Amino acid sequence: MAITVSQIDAWRAARSEHQNLEFKEAKAQFDNRKLYRYCVALANEGGGHLLLGIEDHPPRRVVGTAAFNDPIDMAAKLFQALGFRVDIEEVAHPDGRVLVFAIPSRPRGTAFNFEGSYLMRAGEELVPMSEDRLRAIFAEGQPDWLSQPAMTDCDDDKVVQVLDTQSYFDLLHLPYPANRTGVLERIQHEKLIVRQGQGWTITNLGGLLFAKRLDAFDRLARKAARVIVYEGRNKLKTKTDKPGTKGYAVGFQGLVEFINGLVPSNEVIEQALRREVKMFPEIAVRELVANALIHQDFNESGSSVMIEIYEDRMEISNPGKPFIPTDRFIDEYQSRNERLADVMRRLGICEEKGSGVDKVIQAAEVFQLPAPDFRVGDRRTSAVLFAHQTLDGMDRNDRIRACYQHCCLRYVMNEKMTNQSLRERFQLPEGKVASVSQIIATTVDAGKIKLADPTQTSTRYRSYVPFWT
Repeated sequence: MAITVSQIDAWRAARSEHQNLEFKEAKAQFDNRKLYRYCVALANEGGGHLLLGIEDHPPRRVVGTAAFNDPIDMAAKLFQALGFRVDIEEVAHPDGRVLVFAIPSRPRGTAFNFEGSYLMRAGEELVPMSEDRLRAIFAEGQPDWLSQPAMTDCDDDKVVQVLDTQSYFDLLHLPYPANRTGVLERIQHEKLIVRQGQGWTITNLGGLLFAKRLDAFDRLARKAARVIVYEGRNKLKTKTDKPGTKGYAVGFQGLVEFINGLVPSNEVIEQALRREVKMFPEIAVRELVANALIHQDFNESGSSVMIEIYEDRMEISNPGKPFIPTDRFIDEYQSRNERLADVMRRLGICEEKGSGVDKVIQAAEVFQLPAPDFRVGDRRTSAVLFAHQTLDGMDRNDRIRACYQHCCLRYVMNEKMTNQSLRERFQLPEGKVASVSQIIATTVDAGKIKLADPTQTSTRYRSYVPFWT
């Protein structure tokens, strides 16, 4: 199917590049090796399009390209170098020649590599795939962990004895069936249980979400979320160490309430009235705990989601590394466990479209907290919420992170960051314009944000967007 000028303009109007769409100016030429790497990365992300002759930053003007004047020859070279076919099409746009590379998706259970590197997109960069991402790809087509059995040879009585079927219907706001057959048929349709011969097999998904007690399932006991409270700011003295007991769905609200009950409160005075305010906003705790449960790598044995509360911060972590860079948590979404995410979304526990981090950052701004920090370790991903701190008490990294996250939040709300909006984020008076300008300049120097309009010379009217736009 021929690509039209209208299709080119529709791609140009996209809010930003993503895993399946890439623009390159390439007025005169484009490096073959670089092209091979982009084709491999886009194929590993599910396929997509690479467009040459278009600026890679909004408004993405068509500048035309003279690269690869013989597309048929280049397509042959691509096949020889990569082992898969990439279709190349020339489009005569009114503003110049555009070259479109249509890159297929990798086969299921396979990842492409170039010169031994399995590549994927990470913002504007191409990076090697993480170990757990490769492991997940190679396991495609095989029964995933959530589909594997948690308990076998169960009769009807055993299923309702170990699973909280009442909560399933309550969370979905459905009437409880009049008989047990109706109950079992419904949760079988959800793939929480599977008929095996004369009995039932409860899947890991069913047990993990709806177990009355997780320790009734040998494989699931270590997957319970664990809440630890420490004295002071380190791990030397533990005050509380309590693992969860219920399945994620039936126990989620109780888990969040338990955590909030352990969070210290601060006393604030408003119009001569005193009131207690929790150190961390409940919406932020809820979203981060839900994210940790959903995005954990279940193939990491001997580890679980952990919520660790210190005197000055809360750390919520899950096993496994993320599929996308932490800088892109606010605008991109890729679920490690799609089936789990789907069920928890329908149960009202999470939102599957990636707005959870937006809510966390917005809550931090409303509560005047330092920006949350997202960290990736060797085998774990952590989100850190910090207690209230004045701007003067924040170090350089804290300020850059706050400025960048504020800029991202404005962008996903279809707005741009300005000196004024950042002052409002920190609740600073107009007399602090220079101080805020310095924070913005430092964040620009760090490569986290950039001018929305590089031609704007007036500092008064400058606005900023994230580096990846």
